[in-house]
Amino acid sequence: MLNFALIGAAGYIAPRHMKAISETGNNLVAALDKNDSVGIIDRYFPQADFFTEFERFDRHIDLRRREGNQVNYVSIASPNYLHDSHIRFALRSGADAICEKPLVLNPKNIDALATIEKDTGKKVNTILQLRLHPSLIELKRKVAAELQANPDKVFEVDLTYLTSRGNWYFRSWKGETAKSGGIASNIGVHFFDMLAWIFGAVNESLVHVNQVDTASGFLFLKHARVRWFLSVNYDYIPEAVKVAGQRTYRSITVGKEEVEFSDGFTDLHTESYRQIIDGAGFGLEEARNSINIVADIRTRENTSNTSLAHPFVEAMNG
Repeated sequence: MLNFALIGAAGYIAPRHMKAISETGNNLVAALDKNDSVGIIDRYFPQADFFTEFERFDRHIDLRRREGNQVNYVSIASPNYLHDSHIRFALRSGADAICEKPLVLNPKNIDALATIEKDTGKKVNTILQLRLHPSLIELKRKVAAELQANPDKVFEVDLTYLTSRGNWYFRSWKGETAKSGGIASNIGVHFFDMLAWIFGAVNESLVHVNQVDTASGFLFLKHARVRWFLSVNYDYIPEAVKVAGQRTYRSITVGKEEVEFSDGFTDLHTESYRQIIDGAGFGLEEARNSINIVADIRTRENTSNTSLAHPFVEAMNG
């Protein structure tokens, strides 16, 4: 049984980390969050020590290490802009890190973390759960088979992801680009990772929309042309989805074929943890492509040429 600590215990994604720690047969011994609405801990680890101040949490982790009962992994589910600092804390505390996406906000941070990995002998792992989804693994296999037969093939891909959020979203750190990285980083980074993983690296990127609640653009990948649209605005949800009482819409089409990957989407953290514990987690280099993509989107000026824009762009302007 391995010892885990969790930073960001009151966050939206924290329960998936607690569940993954429990389902892999390990123990959460300490958790940190400046907010104390963390009753979810009782479902999994009621004996875990809890802290609202980083300084006391730091002292506790250090004391465990000195007493020979150190934390093996620090799981990081804190706001995006703090990931880099909290990863550094984990490594320097003698633990491996498991960090939510996006791993960091800027590509240069990856190189700095690689240096600390080398200095400490510890590893940074990131959650790239879509690489573990059976439907997307099968899509990668099919694409690889088609490329073996036709190495120059370029696929036509549409990515649409809408996950509605209320007013709270824009009052939180998620609504501040400097802290979240913007919509592309906050809700899209794992999709961009998946696309580059399947279809190859980016040759060119265009941005058509880059607003606080919506981003859209076009990616020229090595083997795909991708129209993408991401939003937290409920108004853009298709009417049929609204009628069904749902607030989230995911769609990936390759050619004219829809890739079904909704089932099991929320159950992949446990499998991510299993692979990390087995030494097969996704590290710094696996995260680099997606961090490069979203950092470029964040700083790129919108193009006036909308001929390649996602269909939802016309709809939002209509």
